[in-house]
Amino acid sequence: MRYNFDEVIDRSGTDAEKVEGVKIFWNRTDLLPMWVADMDFRTAPFIVEALRERLDHEILGYTFRSDAWYDSIIEWLKQRFEWNVTREMLNFSPGVVPGFTMAIQQFTQPGDKIMVQTPVYHPFFLSAERNHREVVYNPLKLVDGRYEMDMPLFEAQIKDCKMLILCNPQNPSGRVWTKDELQAIAKICYESNVLVVSDEIHADLTFPQYRHYPFATVSEEARINSITLMSPSKAFNMPGLSTSYAVIPNEELCKRYAEQVAINSVGEGHLFAFLSVAAAYSQGTDWLHQVLAYVQENIDYMDSFLKVHVPKIKVIRPQASYLVFLDCRELGLSQENLLRFFEDGAHLALNNGAMFGANGEGFMRINVGCPRVTLEQAMKQLRDAFLTL
Repeated sequence: MRYNFDEVIDRSGTDAEKVEGVKIFWNRTDLLPMWVADMDFRTAPFIVEALRERLDHEILGYTFRSDAWYDSIIEWLKQRFEWNVTREMLNFSPGVVPGFTMAIQQFTQPGDKIMVQTPVYHPFFLSAERNHREVVYNPLKLVDGRYEMDMPLFEAQIKDCKMLILCNPQNPSGRVWTKDELQAIAKICYESNVLVVSDEIHADLTFPQYRHYPFATVSEEARINSITLMSPSKAFNMPGLSTSYAVIPNEELCKRYAEQVAINSVGEGHLFAFLSVAAAYSQGTDWLHQVLAYVQENIDYMDSFLKVHVPKIKVIRPQASYLVFLDCRELGLSQENLLRFFEDGAHLALNNGAMFGANGEGFMRINVGCPRVTLEQAMKQLRDAFLTL
């Protein structure tokens, strides 16, 4: 079956954060929304059909996690990542952010140091701060258009930390960490007694020419000293269904994590989370291949367009995900003026690069998980704004 990702769908009137948030956060309605990390494509039809079929029963009572939920996750991780997991390693989480927040609460104490690697998804450090932990910012290096870890600096900074929250693949840059890089982190963290919590929500969006390695699979040190947080929500465009889970091979860590889930009373999950995961993982391979191909073509289009028409904005080409970090430093604008350029000039609602950490200044993040015509419109608006600088 061929899926139509060119279809433009009006999301107004659905309380979509991407659309309605423009009015709330920008106090205007004239911006093309390309910020919130969901896609403007229809959620895969087999997922919608599974939910519809269950709705026909017309009793939406309390439910257990089904065997299909467990089995689909186990089979998906085995087929896609050669990772053999068991039911006992799996814990439900209403989201990846609640997932690493519960890990912070269970495995660290107020005042403890938690490392994040910037630029990075901002809830990493916000959650640590809100739970009264001290954030250690370990900046990534941008080398020839690709982010890399500064391993000597990492090793020096990690020694006083209790936890590393790892972004794998990395958001906002889309960097897919290599096995060697992850093994190096695993060794240092194990020897320093630092627990690794790996956010792998973008794993399924890794492009075919790259390979995602779940952190826990790269070494024995990684396996016994990590918590991996995953979800089909990004890849199959259903983040509104709260479909995340934690994979924890270490039995003691798994037990303690489950205790925190119980303390927070969020372990029961809900009917649609279980159904949607099972549908996505059991039927989604072909749909995912097609959406990845479409997104990669969108990235190619944008990269080529900017090189010709807006050469001072450089694309940090992602190895995974529909989120793209734009290096705008050659425009020579302050961050405040850069925001004005995108909002008042290009009429685009993008993510401010500074929200991902201090070394995100001079950058913006754009979401290209949209029909090509939407991206073409965004690029034309950006070109016109550039011509007036």
